[in-house]
Amino acid sequence: MKPPYDITEIILKQIASISEKIGEIKAAQLSKPPAVLRKKNKIKTIQSTLEIEGSTLTIEQVTAIIENRRVAAPRKDIIEVQNAAAVYSSLHSFNVFSLKSLCEAHKMLMNGLLDNPGKLRGKSVGILKGSQVAHVAPPGDMVQPLMNDLFKYLKNDSELVLIKSCVFHYELEFIHPFIDGNGRMGRLWQTLILKNQNPVFEFLPVEGLIKESQADYYSALSKSDKAGNSTLFIEFMLEIIDKTLEELLKSQNFALTAENRIDLFRDSIKDEFFSRQDYLRFFKKISSATASRDLKFAVDMHILKKRGDKRTAKYKFN
Repeated sequence: MKPPYDITEIILKQIASISEKIGEIKAAQLSKPPAVLRKKNKIKTIQSTLEIEGSTLTIEQVTAIIENRRVAAPRKDIIEVQNAAAVYSSLHSFNVFSLKSLCEAHKMLMNGLLDNPGKLRGKSVGILKGSQVAHVAPPGDMVQPLMNDLFKYLKNDSELVLIKSCVFHYELEFIHPFIDGNGRMGRLWQTLILKNQNPVFEFLPVEGLIKESQADYYSALSKSDKAGNSTLFIEFMLEIIDKTLEELLKSQNFALTAENRIDLFRDSIKDEFFSRQDYLRFFKKISSATASRDLKFAVDMHILKKRGDKRTAKYKFN
């Protein structure tokens, strides 16, 4: 059964704005930002998604843990960072349409933090806000069929992926399939759904803006609960995604190096042979001399193998 929500004028305007920004990002060749920005955004994502759940670790502490440096922090907080880093580094290994894969990701994320990580709950739970029950999740015996229905919607419905990602996020929070870790799993799986549609989303720290708007995030979840549909939550999350894309566009002052360009081109050309002209057609703003230097660098570093010479030269990634 399709989850309940409405397509509002606000949602349509947000979709149009996001689509326009994705086009600008592609034109600016920021779909895969430079390595330094990707690392910075990954750390921001991990620190933010854990802070939303109550972690007090700073960006500096999270960076140190990821780099295997000693940090004076509770063991639980360190495990949370290590687990999150492992999961976000393994996004390509998960099947976005698989409940089994979702459970495997939860097992990685909550390993050492729960008795049975990766297991769907079998008992009833209520979510407290202070001393009051903010949300009563569906009974334990309903979790499996509800999650099966949600994955069928994700895989088979013709709705726009941007909207389906928000709906999935909300419905996972509503169903509350695990005893703990549902919030970070909802944010993780939305990232995976979006990345599956467009690679730029793998490197976007959407969680950072959610953290900055944390009260609004929980308010959107609560209002959607009361309304009986995810419309308000979809509007909120699309606004967050739009703002995050805008921040990426503002980062265009990052100068691409030869290594950055080669890395970007690898994603485009895959394992096909190509010429310098193919490389120039992809990077329209660089000179022939710069293209030659880039390719020589990659050959010297054994990133590329070269066949032929000068204008007849063909290249292929090792």
